[in-house]
Amino acid sequence: MSVIPAGHEGRMEGGRDSSGGGGSPRLQQCAPPPSSSSGSGSGSGSSSSSGSSRSKDARHQQQQLQQRHHGGSMWKQPSHNEPADVVRRALDFKCQGTQCYKDKKYREAIGKYHRALLEIKGLCRVLGDPDTGSKPPSPLLPTFSKSSTLTDEQKGAMENAELECYNSLAACLLQMELVNYERVKEYCLKVLYKEGKNFKALYRSGVAYYHLGDFQKALYYLKESHKQEPSDTNAIRYIQLTEMKIRRSAQREKKEAT
Repeated sequence: MSVIPAGHEGRMEGGRDSSGGGGSPRLQQCAPPPSSSSGSGSGSGSSSSSGSSRSKDARHQQQQLQQRHHGGSMWKQPSHNEPADVVRRALDFKCQGTQCYKDKKYREAIGKYHRALLEIKGLCRVLGDPDTGSKPPSPLLPTFSKSSTLTDEQKGAMENAELECYNSLAACLLQMELVNYERVKEYCLKVLYKEGKNFKALYRSGVAYYHLGDFQKALYYLKESHKQEPSDTNAIRYIQLTEMKIRRSAQREKKEAT
């Protein structure tokens, strides 16, 4: 079916220079020599106390600046990493892919659908979707607060978008000059895993298996698609072609046996 802003590592060296440069110039002043008089001693103690206080303040200010410079993004994630924004980006990429497909820009469409799926997978992995496996979140994935969750509407939109992207990827591949039928089959089976009666995925699975030479599986998926859309002429034609292949194969085997 959104990345953490990178580049902080490149500024780490600069941060160390600013913190390791010796601090404020006031911290480098030499203390006056001790005096035997009580008045002078009290003045020296006051100056030492004041210098110590200024030293602590300077160090505290430097630490705050470094934290803002290096770790600010860890305290507050930018708004574009919120789940709703990731959902919006995924749907936008999907819509762009659909428009590219309509314009017969199939390679561009494939890229857009893959971008949409990357957004979906990244979001699901961060939020702990079991379908994405148990891998820990990648540093390139968005990080949300533990309370960040998807609404039922957002979950439905993401699931539908994921299925549409895989179905559309299969459709794009079937339009290419050199078709990768193995990949077409893979995408269609992903759809059927979650939506077993999806007509397009059933039909395209049958087509893929047909061209891969597995005619029995091709016939199974084509007949299943025919059940969903009995009037679809493409499914009917491929069923006829597949049955013809199976008959010829049986005849050839029979001749070889005799």
